[in-house]
Amino acid sequence: MRATGYEPLNTLKPVARDIWLIDGPATRFYGLPFPTRATVIRLAGGGLWVHSPTMLTESLRAELGELGPVRHLVAPNWIHYIHVAAWQTAYPYACSWCAPRVVERASEHGISLRFDGELGRDAQAGWAGEIDQILVEGSPVHREVVFFHRMTRTLILTDLIENFEPRNVPLLLRPLLRLGGVLDPHGSTPRDMRATFRHGRNRLREAVGTMIAREPERVILAHGRWYDRDAVSELRRAFRWVLD
Repeated sequence: MRATGYEPLNTLKPVARDIWLIDGPATRFYGLPFPTRATVIRLAGGGLWVHSPTMLTESLRAELGELGPVRHLVAPNWIHYIHVAAWQTAYPYACSWCAPRVVERASEHGISLRFDGELGRDAQAGWAGEIDQILVEGSPVHREVVFFHRMTRTLILTDLIENFEPRNVPLLLRPLLRLGGVLDPHGSTPRDMRATFRHGRNRLREAVGTMIAREPERVILAHGRWYDRDAVSELRRAFRWVLD
């Protein structure tokens, strides 16, 4: 397994009370190695909510079992669904939720997935009052649901901000990532994704305004270095291209 710079992989890493990260192995997208990251939240009832599931190993299953039963699996956008089926097999009584276009995207790649419901603007009953959600619209291609864990004031994004650390990527890739606007410390929305919001910038701007209004303390990203402090400042910087 190729190193990602976020080792150890496939193990729970505490972030704050009742919230953990799982750094997973890299996956390839457009030929580029993308480090992956899941987020696990223990809900008030003891069940676990898993955002963007990464590779599931036996040792990770054992760790999760010590926290509580897995109750919710979340595919937060049209790209982050690869490992959902394996988690569904391991946790057949968990409910699975997806952002718009996930089922269609998976089907286009020959993958048949089942979900219990599609995510929208309002939080599902299973986590309402604990985790808020923001449906980010404005792009005909990219639909992403952003989450805010109230107790820890943690905002959870997937691909709206990517922040690859130079030390963790091959030297030859760094200029490409810098050009794409996703190289740390200037991580932002990938430039190709920005173009898909050309006619929906106002809707994206509204969603970003909602994220900032929550005044998060930290922002967890799926790819690259996440922000464990100065969350609002990082959001304003990363989304300057749409806020200005």
